[in-house]
Amino acid sequence: MEIRHGLISADSHVVLDKDAFTNRMSQGQWGDRIPHVVEVEDNGRLVHRWSVDGRVARSRGVCNCPAVIDDPLRNRYPERWEDVPAKAFVPLERLKALDDDGVDAEVLFPNDPGSFYQYKDAAFELACVRAYNDALADWRDASDRFIPLAMIPMLGSIEAVVAEVERAAKAGHHGIVMLSEPSTIVGGLKHVGDDYWYPLWDACQSLSMHVHVHASGGLGGILTVPPWSGYTPHQAHAAYTIPTAAWPAQLIPTLIFSGVTERFPGLKWVFAETGIGSINYVRAGCDHEWERRSLWTEGILTRPSEVVQRQMYVNFWYEVAGIEFRHEIGLSNIMWESDYPHIASTYPDSRKFVERSLGGIPTEERSRLLFENAVGLYGLEVQESVGAARSMDR
Repeated sequence: MEIRHGLISADSHVVLDKDAFTNRMSQGQWGDRIPHVVEVEDNGRLVHRWSVDGRVARSRGVCNCPAVIDDPLRNRYPERWEDVPAKAFVPLERLKALDDDGVDAEVLFPNDPGSFYQYKDAAFELACVRAYNDALADWRDASDRFIPLAMIPMLGSIEAVVAEVERAAKAGHHGIVMLSEPSTIVGGLKHVGDDYWYPLWDACQSLSMHVHVHASGGLGGILTVPPWSGYTPHQAHAAYTIPTAAWPAQLIPTLIFSGVTERFPGLKWVFAETGIGSINYVRAGCDHEWERRSLWTEGILTRPSEVVQRQMYVNFWYEVAGIEFRHEIGLSNIMWESDYPHIASTYPDSRKFVERSLGGIPTEERSRLLFENAVGLYGLEVQESVGAARSMDR
């Protein structure tokens, strides 16, 4: 991969083709349960929606990609598949959009049709997860500018989880997407601190498959301020999205004080779409509790702030406040993101947002935050062009 622009998005979202699952799952075994796009009536209009397990998804349009729709208000979601721009779901066309925005590469998180544990069928979930991971691996084959993250099956055995992680690693995935608290989100699963998950953490640590928690990691609709009927749809989305900034401050203490980070010191955790603000508090709060309660006497041997710098990574995109604490968090622990192609994405003005956030920051530090940390974390093979060095000075 050539670094030409000096930007790597550590949080973007893949848009799979509508046939991604039908081309990879057995029609004879799964039939109409396979995720696919169907035509339905909505308020007198014929629109497209994803259907999974025979159930039509309730969603805003057929694809979550308003940032790439030709709409100055960025409020429109495509209602039919033919209205989805190619620069959302066709890998080579998407590369052109990245170049237009001055982005070299992107880490790919899931998008529609979403997660599959909700259908409560372990075999079906595994088949969907494998199809998703294979489709995303094809993006990696199309270009090394795409950095894929694997889904994992939640309903089967821990052996099945580990097997899929190993399979995904061989296919070129660079990490997994994990629920922040499985026992609350999926009935019957163990708490994230339970030793049930140790084989997964061990496999991820051995394979350098970093664990990624996106936004609330599935808890946003459960443990948050209750929804209010007085919101418009976009007001409700904003009120739901912004509080995700607090989730690292809830999960990081669990990982540290449960002993997970002590037992797996090489396991990296990445918090995407949460900003960097809560990390400042969680470092100080965890250190204070660790000191006051003498937790080194109870097996938590490493000072929490050292654990954060050793194992925790967080992304920023538009914020200004918090950047001044970059050295306390760890200059190597912060990465930039664009959230392409979601409504809050910095696309197509990513450079403007970068300058707003990092104005006055030394060039060598900017380079680390904007692409070098991602290169190091994901073990990317890159060559830097002269243009990238110049772009950092703009």
